[in-house]
Amino acid sequence: MPHIHEKIDFTVEVFIVHKDKVLLRMHDKYKKWMSVGGHIELHEDPVEAAHREVKEEVGLDIELVGNPRIFESVDHGRELIPPVALNRHATNQPGHEHITFVYFARAQSDKTAVTYADDASEECRWCAKEEVEQMNLWLNVRHYALAALNQLKEA
Repeated sequence: MPHIHEKIDFTVEVFIVHKDKVLLRMHDKYKKWMSVGGHIELHEDPVEAAHREVKEEVGLDIELVGNPRIFESVDHGRELIPPVALNRHATNQPGHEHITFVYFARAQSDKTAVTYADDASEECRWCAKEEVEQMNLWLNVRHYALAALNQLKEA
């Protein structure tokens, strides 16, 4: 998707857990294992973007995990699921940064399928804790993936 602003964009990352494994994907530009995610489009909020990106990139329906609602939706606004983390980082374009809303989610299935043609080249992999600890990951990806596994482990 095109950038909304030349200096900074808002993005989402979703760490999806299914049966004590977290889904990582090979990013097409960075050639690194990362979460599912992408840019928040002008017409959507971060929660909508998280669901859309996951559906486009891996074809999964997810349940975002967050804090309990404080109030029910009213006529002038609605409460959104807060991210588990926020971060700001440089991109591969000099002078351009992303502010990322990081979410944890559960999936009922591990059957992935790309539904958006631009994501067809990305490889996906369900990883157990031990695998995540051994993979060559950016530190933030490792920490978020392990935290998602810890928080969403099956009882």
